[in-house]
Amino acid sequence: MNFRKGTRYALYAAMEMARSEEGRPVTAAQVAAVYGIATAVLSKVFQQLVRAGLAAGTRGVKGGYVLTKPPARLTVLDVIEVFEPPRRPDGCLLADHDEPDCAKADACRLRRLLDEVEETARCTYASVTLDTLVGARGRTDEALPVIS
Repeated sequence: MNFRKGTRYALYAAMEMARSEEGRPVTAAQVAAVYGIATAVLSKVFQQLVRAGLAAGTRGVKGGYVLTKPPARLTVLDVIEVFEPPRRPDGCLLADHDEPDCAKADACRLRRLLDEVEETARCTYASVTLDTLVGARGRTDEALPVIS
């Protein structure tokens, strides 16, 4: 499963909000500096998280963004679903986005395998909370290393 840049940036933002001390807002500029992302791009990502109800934003000198639920109640899948459009139920992972499905889709073993792998990945993302992702016990002031 490949993610769009916006999805990856949203996961970075969610991780930083989860790492933040309770109630302390995180700014787009802070996350941008840690991960080397343009602040304007991250601001848009934060806006989408707010619209989806996963984050809340406040303006002003002490403003920024916080999660709307405890990190132990938000999953990686919650964030991913905001930015990744769902695949059509009859859509094939082997077909291009504008290509119609082949006539043998129901009998295709490769398609069944890819569907199963995708479902396993979704279940894994749904089972990992932001708290688990950032390592609740091992929170530090440094950003987590991320493999790009």
